[in-house]
Amino acid sequence: MIHRTLRACINDLEAAGQLRRVETLAVDPRLELAAIQRRAYKKGGPALLFTNVRGTPFPCLANLFGTRERVRHIFRGALRGVEALLRAKADPVAPLRRPWRYASLPKTLFSMLPRAVKTGPVLARSTRLSVLPGLVSWPLDGGGYVTLPQVYTEHPDKPGFFASNLGMYRVQISGGAFEPDREAGLHYQIHRGIGPHHMAALAAGKDLPVNVFVGGPPALTLAAIMPLPEGVPEICFAGALAGHRIPMITGRGLPMPAEADFCITGYLSGKGGGSGAGGAETKPEGPFGDHLGYYSLAHDFPVLRVTGVFHRPDAVWPFTSVGRPPQEDTVFGEFIHDLTAALVPTVFSGVHEVHAVDAAGVHPLLLAVGSERYVPFAGARMPQELLTCGLSLFGSTQTSLAKYLLIAAREDSPALSARRVPDFLAHVLERTDFRRDLHFVTRTTMDTLDYSGISLNQGSKLLWAAAGRPLRRLAVELPSGFSLPDGFSDARLFAPGIAVCRGPRHTAPRDAHDPVMEALAAHLSRLPGRGTPGSAGAGDSVAAIPGFSDTSGPVSSVAASFTRGAGSSSAPQIALLVVADDADFTCACWDNFLWAAFTRSDPATDLYGAGAEVRCKHWGCDEPLIMDARMKSFHAPALEDDPEVQRRIDGWAAPGGPLHGLVE
Repeated sequence: MIHRTLRACINDLEAAGQLRRVETLAVDPRLELAAIQRRAYKKGGPALLFTNVRGTPFPCLANLFGTRERVRHIFRGALRGVEALLRAKADPVAPLRRPWRYASLPKTLFSMLPRAVKTGPVLARSTRLSVLPGLVSWPLDGGGYVTLPQVYTEHPDKPGFFASNLGMYRVQISGGAFEPDREAGLHYQIHRGIGPHHMAALAAGKDLPVNVFVGGPPALTLAAIMPLPEGVPEICFAGALAGHRIPMITGRGLPMPAEADFCITGYLSGKGGGSGAGGAETKPEGPFGDHLGYYSLAHDFPVLRVTGVFHRPDAVWPFTSVGRPPQEDTVFGEFIHDLTAALVPTVFSGVHEVHAVDAAGVHPLLLAVGSERYVPFAGARMPQELLTCGLSLFGSTQTSLAKYLLIAAREDSPALSARRVPDFLAHVLERTDFRRDLHFVTRTTMDTLDYSGISLNQGSKLLWAAAGRPLRRLAVELPSGFSLPDGFSDARLFAPGIAVCRGPRHTAPRDAHDPVMEALAAHLSRLPGRGTPGSAGAGDSVAAIPGFSDTSGPVSSVAASFTRGAGSSSAPQIALLVVADDADFTCACWDNFLWAAFTRSDPATDLYGAGAEVRCKHWGCDEPLIMDARMKSFHAPALEDDPEVQRRIDGWAAPGGPLHGLVE
């Protein structure tokens, strides 16, 4: 099945029992629609088409990409060809060895060429921004947003499809300081393809034309979030995924998809007049509840001067809502991983697998399996090639946004997988020499949505590499004699070698170490049992620790290892101590632990250690490594649902209600 329009996709899903219409319920785009969508996603239920939305004549489509099975169903008509294309990219000789597996490749390649047309259904009608469904997802959002926008630009010096960028950058269409119906906020972050286009336009003193598409063939939406290298046009990949050449209306300014449901046309002014760098016209955009699980606050972003809003006669407004993972965008990430996993070694030499951990907010934590082959003749393996692999990951594509990058050597355990997070962390903690293996990049660029750093877009990164024989046994209970200083409490073991405790409320200034955390590190340095690396010991069972994946095989032999110890070289150790505001919450499950630990800490500011020292500008410590994962006084607030909205949805979800069986 090839979906040339969103309506065709809706009809297909409805026939397959994967879409339900909600016609009797009048639903509000302020808070209600998004809250329903999030609960529908958690239910794992069908897509929902709301035909009675207050304040707008347009039906709204929720949960379109809500399950992996539905995504594969939507793209089933072209998926084989896309998979063949990506396999051929990973191994260019493969089509010659097994040509029968690549029979669909010529058609896929042809589909990647956009088809120029003079007009199309998207131009049939016009409207205003204020008539569109202004989705407000969370109580503190600054206005209505387009949450599945496809933002299209072309390089001013190289106009045309092949120097274009199609990205999913959020668009605020109401609220704040934006002039109603004439202005919108365009929030694009660092490392995004639109940036070079905007910079070139500003340098030339020209306006940058921008089109924002909504709906259309579902392939356009997915293409807008694909992590393609700069210079590879997403509009071409959309054709491959759609299974047909995307018809693009040309000759009327910037191209637009003929079959899109909506197109907002406009431009970013090249005349300046705002506070943005380089003279860009900006206004405060936000706040907005974002995919790390916190609000991104109001900051200056470019103003989109709106010149028109067009839509097809049967237009449907697709939307999503982001928040603390997992959410619908989690499915995007999983699908993209499935498509591109084979490409990883071709993009990053020596890297076999990467996993941007969704539960940790994606960019805050990246796990990788690499190679360690530089000195195979050496008696003891140590991280060397892994450092090259890690710097490569930090240096290109979306992996450059990673904050914590943990990388381990496949040679130490052929069964090691970055997808099995508990086992991977245990493997790394067993092998880390904390005086050698932690490599910080300070005062560097970081994800715009991450407020743990020293300022907007600025913080630190950690390359944490582990290779060689195990250096310690990981404790499966708190060691005898373990204690905490005043102000810290509720210590408990979360997983082998990982302990969590509650710390006092954070009051330290930004961009500074916290004296209470330094006091904790000093206290742990004085505890008996600290020493120097000893010898490997036998393994212990980890089955008693809730939430730990105790699978068989070398990866899960988490206690086979080494220890420090003044009296006994085989005493199990706490390798990582995480300080949280709420130890019960943090230890409740792996999702909570990963989210709290990695979204609420900046490596350079919030890592401490027993016996820490700086030697020739390299920081190191003994175990335990201490992570300050408390909410800081300068952090953005976490997302919380409106309780009254939730009560209304509970009523609609009750037996006999319009949402019964459709939401969690």
